[in-house]
Amino acid sequence: MKNTSYLFLIVALSLLTGFFWGSRWEEIGFLSPKDTNAQAKLSRLMRYVDQRYVDSLNIDSLSTEVIQEIIDRLDPHSVFIPKEEQQALSETMQGNFVGIGVSFYMIEDTVAIVRVLDGGPSKNSGILPGDRILMADQDTLYLKGLESNEIINKLKGTPNTNVKVKFYRPQKDSLFSMTLTRGTVPLKSVEAHFLLDKKTAYIKINRFSQATYPEFLEALESFDLNTLAHLVLDLRDNPGGYMFPAQQIADEFLKDGKPIVITQSNNGIRKQTLATERGNFEKGDIYILINEQSASAAEVLAGALQDNDRAWIVGRRSFGKGLVQQQLPLGDGDAIRLTTARYYTPTGRSIQRPYGGQDRDTYYNEFNRRYDSGEMASVDNIPVNDSLAYKTPQGRIVYGGGGITPDIYVPNTNTRSEEFDFFLLRSNLMNHFVFTYLDKNRSAYPFESESEFSSQPLKNAQDWIAAFVEYCEVNSLPFEIKDKLVVTNAIKAYLGLQLYGENCYSKILTQIDPFVQRTLDEQRLKE
Repeated sequence: MKNTSYLFLIVALSLLTGFFWGSRWEEIGFLSPKDTNAQAKLSRLMRYVDQRYVDSLNIDSLSTEVIQEIIDRLDPHSVFIPKEEQQALSETMQGNFVGIGVSFYMIEDTVAIVRVLDGGPSKNSGILPGDRILMADQDTLYLKGLESNEIINKLKGTPNTNVKVKFYRPQKDSLFSMTLTRGTVPLKSVEAHFLLDKKTAYIKINRFSQATYPEFLEALESFDLNTLAHLVLDLRDNPGGYMFPAQQIADEFLKDGKPIVITQSNNGIRKQTLATERGNFEKGDIYILINEQSASAAEVLAGALQDNDRAWIVGRRSFGKGLVQQQLPLGDGDAIRLTTARYYTPTGRSIQRPYGGQDRDTYYNEFNRRYDSGEMASVDNIPVNDSLAYKTPQGRIVYGGGGITPDIYVPNTNTRSEEFDFFLLRSNLMNHFVFTYLDKNRSAYPFESESEFSSQPLKNAQDWIAAFVEYCEVNSLPFEIKDKLVVTNAIKAYLGLQLYGENCYSKILTQIDPFVQRTLDEQRLKE
């Protein structure tokens, strides 16, 4: 497999480089005596097609298709990244973007502000959720049928540049204009942190970006570490990202010299990362929440603490990604994210699940197979390979070959229709519903503080539920309300998100979250 993958990579790079250098390849000595015969043939082929083929061809499009075809033959985590996607990806991984700092929906072909983002230029400017953006400089943004990316491009830009924005405020039926200076807007990866009880803290990490570790430290140090006895670290639905921040966070929990992760490159050389002397929380109890969408760096962190007997893993078996990618430029703004290594947990287990002989759709749709096999409903249905069993220092048995298996299992016994209903309640559709309903009734929600909102039941809950049922019917969504508490909790959570931000959103969801409640029950049994 290794030799085959290497050959395909050589083909891809040869085709691309051949396109960029054209007929001057051999003149400038790009093809050295060490280059393979296949490289020379492929470079000449692209040159002939580019210069001599009878019909006109879009050589850019052709080379992209060839690259994609080759990458599809590699592992499912090696991907081609066209230049059009580079900026959004870069912003996500850097943990910020440059703009005015608002999120929005298009309502009747008008830009409606959903939230004014913390840390952005608009936060202290007087702009409110529900305000409409009519113009940016001389560009009209309403009734133009513009796509969201076109709106974004008008509002984002270079740091410290000005944009004059014209607004309409429906609550007062008034127009006003404001000049905003574009600036850095944080994209938080540590989206929530708060106390579940006097001695138990909760921290939610949604991905691992360049900003994750300092954000995590800020969240952890906001608690009184002298009295904190338990920490719940929520890595559910965390797809990973940069591995280094995950290692840094593990170091905060592990004593000096403890192994964190083992990385093996394509040349077979293994490198072990060890914990250092630093560490803000090396004694308290740790519970890590994971599910079937927790992957990559999230699994590195969970595996490191599980293998060192430092944390209890709560939830369901994780995704199973034990491959490390490196982003490499291809030229003209395009790049490839190429798998260059494998990682192993401190006991030496690989958690990469098999991918040979599967297309990418089959590989990524394993969630459905877990559902069909009964694994989601019962820990007894998790596939176990006894030959991949490992022992932690305290004698716990952990398994390799396909994700992190939790110590404390939280089953999902939903039927297919119930699973769809749950997805709907946590989706952007619910967020959109809450905005449209709130937008018509903002005067009914004059809350003075987040704590006041969080501590009170949802105001006018029956009206909200009736409006949600109508929303589902209008949008042809087959939703049946079986548990009003679950529905009102979701509505209140998204209302909290739009009024107060991610912290409020997570705080409300955890009130009936089975993962969190199971963790608290387990904690009480040990006290």
